Order: sequence, then C-alpha cells, then structure tokens
Amino acid sequence: MTVNPCFSGVTPYSVTSTNQDAFAVGASHITIRTAQDLDLTALAKILADSFHPRKGFLRWVHPILRLGIYEDLRNRLRGSSPHYTCFVAVTATSGVAHPVEKLTGTVEVALRSSPSWQFPNRRYPYISNLAVKKSCRRQGIAQQLLLECERKSLEWGFADIYLHVLEDNYQARQLYLKMGYKLRQIEPNCSVWLLPRPKRLFLHKPLTSTP
Repeated sequence: MTVNPCFSGVTPYSVTSTNQDAFAVGASHITIRTAQDLDLTALAKILADSFHPRKGFLRWVHPILRLGIYEDLRNRLRGSSPHYTCFVAVTATSGVAHPVEKLTGTVEVALRSSPSWQFPNRRYPYISNLAVKKSCRRQGIAQQLLLECERKSLEWGFADIYLHVLEDNYQARQLYLKMGYKLRQIEPNCSVWLLPRPKRLFLHKPLTSTP
C-alpha cells in the first residue's frame, strides 16, 4: 500500500498551555472550555448531526442514535480518569446586554494504549469526536479545538498526539494536513469484503512546548 503524497512534507507548529483562548468571528466571540453536564443535549445534537446525517433510514433512527451519544458522553464526562477531557467551543454574541452562550463544536482527547501485541506497550494521547456545527464551519473552530487537545497533551507530559480519519473524508484530511499531522499507518477496514467501507488513516503529530 502506498502512502498518499498529500500527507508528506508537513511541518508541525508549536503550542502553548492554556484552555481559555477567545477569538472573534464576525460579531461573536469563540471561547474554548471544558464540557459540563449542562452541555450534553447540545453536544449530542452536534455529534449526531455530524456523524449520522439525517438521510434515508438514518432519518428514522436519528433520535435513538442521538440518545446513545448523549448517554455515552455523559458516562465519559462523569468518569474519574485524569487523562480524559472533552472540550467545547462556545459563542457569546457581543453588543447585547445579556449574551447567550451557544455551543458550536466539540472534541475529546484521552490516553489510549497501544495494541497488546506491540512491544513496548505504551499509552498515547488520542483525539476523537471532533465535530463543528454545520452553520459554524470554516471559521477556525476546528483548528482551535485541535490546539486545545495538543495543549492538554503537553500538560499531561506527552510530546506526540494521534488521531484517525477516514480515507474518503477529504475535508478533514486537509484540515489535519494544515495542522501538521502526518500519515503514520493505513488501516484496512475489517468488513471491507462484506460491505465496502473507506480505510482508516492513523495520523501523528509531534508537539513542542515553545512557540
């Protein structure tokens, strides 16, 4: 299997350690913070709409999928792991007496263990469930969420971070390329012979603690 050239020659950038960066988008200010229980309903909707769009049969099972996402995320948020964080991007419209906070995106980062057959067995920071509300895309929100995951990984004492992306998700692949991620491994889908599905690309980025 050849490596797609679009993942080669990528230069990583540096990050700093803070999780309360705010930046302006139009008339709104975007802030990245850790998720709370009160965010669960909005987060479940963003994740369900991003990963299970209401098309065909999914239109009818969408409420069930959304409920399952809600319960899974609630369990993770209430877990006791010191190496798990869910970040959310929120907007607060400026120029009004009482700004209303709205969730626009989310991402999770946690430690994963390498497969038992690999030696040496080790743990590494892994990004998952990056999703941005459809109406809020192309505003830099996904990049800010990724940066927070990288900062958190450095805070945990790790110098590398990993994630998966589907082979046919070209928009996400371009984002990760821009952010300094490189292809580490191509993983064939186990059910490719029964139901053709895109391969998973395992990406890696080295991190540095100085700007």
